Amino acid sequence: MALTNEYLKGVYETVALRNAGEKEFLQAVYEVLESLQPIAEKRQDFIDAGVFERIVEPERFIMFRVSWVDDNGKVQVNRGYRVQFNSAIGPYKGGIRLHPSVNASVIKFLGFEQTFKNSLTGLPMGGGKGGSDFDPKGKSDGEIMRFCQSFMTELAKHIGADTDVPAGDIGVGAREIGFMFGQYKRLRNEFTGVLTGKSLFSGGSLARKEATGFGLCYFTNEMLKAAGDSFEGKKVVISGSGNVAIYANQKATELGAKVIAMSDSSGYVVDENGINLDVMKQIKEVERARISEYAKRVEGATFHEGCKGIWTVPCDIALPCATQNELDLDGAKALVANGVKYVAEGANMPSTPEAVACFLENNIPFGPAKAANAGGVATSGLEMTQNSMRLSWSFEEVDARLGDIMKNIYKSAYEASVACGCAGNLVVGANVAGFLKVAEAMKWQGVAY
Repeated sequence: MALTNEYLKGVYETVALRNAGEKEFLQAVYEVLESLQPIAEKRQDFIDAGVFERIVEPERFIMFRVSWVDDNGKVQVNRGYRVQFNSAIGPYKGGIRLHPSVNASVIKFLGFEQTFKNSLTGLPMGGGKGGSDFDPKGKSDGEIMRFCQSFMTELAKHIGADTDVPAGDIGVGAREIGFMFGQYKRLRNEFTGVLTGKSLFSGGSLARKEATGFGLCYFTNEMLKAAGDSFEGKKVVISGSGNVAIYANQKATELGAKVIAMSDSSGYVVDENGINLDVMKQIKEVERARISEYAKRVEGATFHEGCKGIWTVPCDIALPCATQNELDLDGAKALVANGVKYVAEGANMPSTPEAVACFLENNIPFGPAKAANAGGVATSGLEMTQNSMRLSWSFEEVDARLGDIMKNIYKSAYEASVACGCAGNLVVGANVAGFLKVAEAMKWQGVAY
């Protein structure tokens, strides 16, 4: 599909001029506008209300300096960001990413995608995202604490339980959330659900750590069922080895599949006997070591340098769970040539447009990130609910609610794809279903909004 609607082409051209050089953000906007062409042709009221022009422009973009002192007493300076993209259906909601690749384009792309992802969950959450080019790798706990405290000192001015509720993302786990939450509490003298992904000791939700990976598999399972298939006996390749990848591995295995390959930024491991999850958790969650350690400890496993090579491993199901644009056209072609049957995204926009087109052209059922990886933010929304009610649900109750949400996301995306004349194209379906709820709210609230 190409962007041929003249009105939406004009919208995109304006975005491209205003955000020159921001390739990740422009890629995300183009892909969404492509999908919305059937809506633009039918809904003149959205055009008259300027919904398309407004929905691609963030309500607020905050950039700030983060100064902190390392263990040697030297002052370090990083750049912090928060984009509050859209609050039409609820307070801004989206993670904080700490990684050297973070810049304005990445943060805006993530916040834009988050708007539609949050809409798909059915929960009252708007879209936001934040982060910094700070790299937590190789830093001591003290350095990470001082960075997080400095970062939150500025961010605290812009967030709140009913305004903007950040969460974790790449580089931000329970440790970092804890340091940020402690600093927010110190500054504001209040104990509120201002962050999600908190410790269970401080209002966190059971199943939050597992949520994105579990949710990815629940969504993929719906794709499989629609094709009269299941995870049972399938070979699965999962890129990445963080929370999303590890818990996608766990759930896929529980559903009867065998995960045979995982990766990190240094390369990938292949274990045809099935990745030993206990060993992988020890290496990545406890030791925070490189994935090559797995091949040293597990007989029969092999390590290969270069993480992109993971897509050459023959499999039935591919779940990219590492980072944006990690799966390119060459990777997609290799997967198709080796007989992949299903692909679903666990990371945010991990497949390039060319890769997505390759899967769709070859009739490979494809689950786009804004639908397939919405389990994390859905469970963050459930954490917000528990905080507001001052109670905690059991793991089983949260997991059951997560499963229902992911089933409903698949149903909404599929039904929207049918209504747009693109039955089974979940890229179009997810974009349209997510957009319509936000667009109706924006129109209802008036142009002044």
